[in-house]
Amino acid sequence: MDEELVRRWNEVVELDDRVYHLGDFTLGSNAAKYTKQLNGHINFLGTWWHHDRRWLFSTIPMWSASGEVVNVMKSIYVGKFTVNQIVLCHYPFAIWDRKHYGAWHLHGHSHGRYKGEGFIHDVGVDNNDFYPVSLERVKEIMEEKGWHPEWRQYA
Repeated sequence: MDEELVRRWNEVVELDDRVYHLGDFTLGSNAAKYTKQLNGHINFLGTWWHHDRRWLFSTIPMWSASGEVVNVMKSIYVGKFTVNQIVLCHYPFAIWDRKHYGAWHLHGHSHGRYKGEGFIHDVGVDNNDFYPVSLERVKEIMEEKGWHPEWRQYA
């Protein structure tokens, strides 16, 4: 199973891609074994109380490509699809910053069981045919939920 997950990751993630991993990467302390096999610059959300707590804040480098541990919740801003804000967190939110303006919320944790309202999606691999989800695919998912570029109304 682990070999197949690594294969699927590398099938869709290029060496220079920026990846945000939203948690529960591994239950054990063997993260380095896997991260060194994965393409991309991996940023892990720093949620110390979930399964990654065994390795996440270790002083030992856990990945071969550049990457970092970022906040528990992270807002990223992208312009490629005229989306300004994407709110990232391990856990799903009912309300997130700029939700009413069409901001997206990406999360994990719920294994596809939490649907929520608005432009929200569980990006866990078990909810996405065991592949990482690209920004292009997220855009398609949000468009299926009714999102349109004119939603961008940020001040």
